[in-house]
Amino acid sequence: MTTERLRTEDFDYELPEELIAQRPVTPRDASRLLVADKRTGRLQHKTFRDLPEFLAPGDVLVRNDTRVIPARLLGVKAPTGGRVELLLVRRLSRDTWEALVRPGRRVAPGAVLSFGDGLLTAQVLERTEGGGRIVRFRSVGPLDEALQQAGQVPLPPYIHEDLEDPERYQTVYAREAGSSAAPTAGLHFTQRVLDELKRRGVHIADVTLHVGPGTFRPVKAEYVDEHDMHAEYYHIPEAAAVAVQEAKREGRRVIAVGTTTARALESWAATGETAGWTDLFIYPGYRWRVVDGLLTNFHLPRSSLLMLVSALLGRERTLAAYREAVKERYRFFSFGDAMLIL
Repeated sequence: MTTERLRTEDFDYELPEELIAQRPVTPRDASRLLVADKRTGRLQHKTFRDLPEFLAPGDVLVRNDTRVIPARLLGVKAPTGGRVELLLVRRLSRDTWEALVRPGRRVAPGAVLSFGDGLLTAQVLERTEGGGRIVRFRSVGPLDEALQQAGQVPLPPYIHEDLEDPERYQTVYAREAGSSAAPTAGLHFTQRVLDELKRRGVHIADVTLHVGPGTFRPVKAEYVDEHDMHAEYYHIPEAAAVAVQEAKREGRRVIAVGTTTARALESWAATGETAGWTDLFIYPGYRWRVVDGLLTNFHLPRSSLLMLVSALLGRERTLAAYREAVKERYRFFSFGDAMLIL
């Protein structure tokens, strides 16, 4: 018996452009929450501050404590002065990074780039297989301080408005610096919601997955199983590992805050490694080892994130939920509303 292969076009949907959120709501927990039952497909319309009502004492809510770094560098190519942009993807050593570059055709190995009026320079060492660059930085003063001063927090390309407060693209619990994009499901949390969850006996655990720009790129392959995921670094601290293992032994639920948390937990479960690089691609047909529920945002058509959601809720139920969200004028993508799958 053969199983029909999934096509990328099977994960497409119609989204009016005006539903792409350009700014976050205030307060954070005022966003809407679409609650989906993964057994029946039943949908409920709530607000994010209602989240504690859906979790039970003993549930383990696992969140990603990564912090977005000022990974976008705007500068010039020496000595011509031509404009150039770097997006830092991952750190390879103290002074060496893998980065995406624009315009790529003008930046060959050997080129020298300058940022922050000379505060920071980068020499291009080589091209990567994916079309990026390996760059080595030199700075006036400590390198990390120079990167902090010269860089900007990168926003997704579908957000066209400047962000007045860069902290709104960080979760309130962000600690471990290293991401070039936010784990957006966590942006809705306030201390009020976190305190209420703890009061109800929900255990909160932290893991880290540093989000790279590849997480959000559309899947271009015709068939889903032909897509290659960009590797991202994850770490499961001992406290989180113990909390999750105890919950699974006792039949309590593990709810992941975001697709990044889900991938970190499932990578650990698949390999037994509590830290490393993961390119795990989760799509329908995947057998979940750890995650019972998922809190997530609404994702781009044809994206690996939408496919991961479909692996938990089912493709048809996911697309039906998205059609309902469009009909009810939910806000989509990074600064949009949230969805809870239990």
